[in-house]
Amino acid sequence: MDHWDHLQPHLRQMLGDEEYGTWIAPLAVLETSDGVLTLTTNNLIVRDWVRDHLLRDIETVARSHFGSAFKVMITPQERSEAPAASEKNPPAGSIATHPFNRSFTFERFVVGSSNQFAAAAAEAVADRPGKAYNPLYLYGGSGLGKTHLLHAIANRLKDSSLRVVYMTTEQFVNELINCIRRKQMDAFRQTFRGVDLLLLDDIQFIAGKERTQEEFFHTFNTLQSTGRQVVFTSDARPADIPGLEERLRSRFLQGLIADIQPPDLETRCAILREKARAIGRELPEDVVLFISRKVQNNVRELEGCLNRTIAYAQLKNAKLSVDVVRMALFEILPDERATNSADIIRFVAQHYGIRVADLKGRSNRRSIALPRQVAMFLIRDILELSFPEIGKIFSKHHSTVMYAVDNVQKMRQSNPDFDSTLTSFHEHFG
Repeated sequence: MDHWDHLQPHLRQMLGDEEYGTWIAPLAVLETSDGVLTLTTNNLIVRDWVRDHLLRDIETVARSHFGSAFKVMITPQERSEAPAASEKNPPAGSIATHPFNRSFTFERFVVGSSNQFAAAAAEAVADRPGKAYNPLYLYGGSGLGKTHLLHAIANRLKDSSLRVVYMTTEQFVNELINCIRRKQMDAFRQTFRGVDLLLLDDIQFIAGKERTQEEFFHTFNTLQSTGRQVVFTSDARPADIPGLEERLRSRFLQGLIADIQPPDLETRCAILREKARAIGRELPEDVVLFISRKVQNNVRELEGCLNRTIAYAQLKNAKLSVDVVRMALFEILPDERATNSADIIRFVAQHYGIRVADLKGRSNRRSIALPRQVAMFLIRDILELSFPEIGKIFSKHHSTVMYAVDNVQKMRQSNPDFDSTLTSFHEHFG
């Protein structure tokens, strides 16, 4: 069984069947060499989504199985320089649009004080497209749920007779460029001006692109004037997007503008419980509170931390606990490194029967110096902190830490009993 075959069941369990089928199933292995797994797909939309939203989680699962240095990359499949016949003359309406993520529904969107208005507006649009809030403009920071709401609108209407198109603005721009190159602007206009509901993610990327803004302006006017719905997301208000033409800015302001703020603690806890429930897991309350307090500004990071924790617990065959979360997330929660280094120092001090203050003090007596060197070695080896970072913990120059680590390594090679003691220390910290 190769690396990818081994990982897929774990990714399915972590993500759930719907998200796995949408984003993971289309991937294939391009190459595996020197601890690097390179994935590929001929669907550039899937590639971009996986790269931006899932690649870090895939790599986390891979590292839990194949080692901390293992890397995962994704690249589009190589294509011939000469376009295929279907590419030279694509039929009208053949422009690729983004698939909907079936797990992004209104029912799975956790509503709190920070997003209540935006969620209500999006649901109103889904219930009465073209009649309520047209256009609808949602803005807020990255990872707060704007894309989720766009997909939720699309999913609410998936069984209707309406033609719904969701795209990133980057893809919209790329399609425009391709149609200009192929001299297929009629197909472009027919596709986008023929939809009933157009959902565009990250509209701020249209700024500064004159030809794109010109074409989009006419598309927007056609849709709005005929009572068809347009919904945008952005990371900023229309007034705060530099390089945006005034005529577009004024069009955006004609509709409803709703912001999404970072969720409060209660909402973050509810989001974590919902994300865990969606993949069939129940989280202990102390784990929910710990992660929610550590990740405050980004829902996507919350989900990433949950996925990393579950993958780590599965690897270690351990029950979910705050200690497991700390070990799983210490690489991405900087303050957890300080906590872990303090734990190591306390453990070493207790083992050698001395005070923590002595370990971090100035005394160079051997009864103090050796335990201090052991603590430095363990912090370096277990937490992978840099020599200067360890030096700051002990108020020592980094060269002192380098000498300590080197000395402990030499002692392990020459003293089997000492080596056995250090091995038991490692086992204590997992």
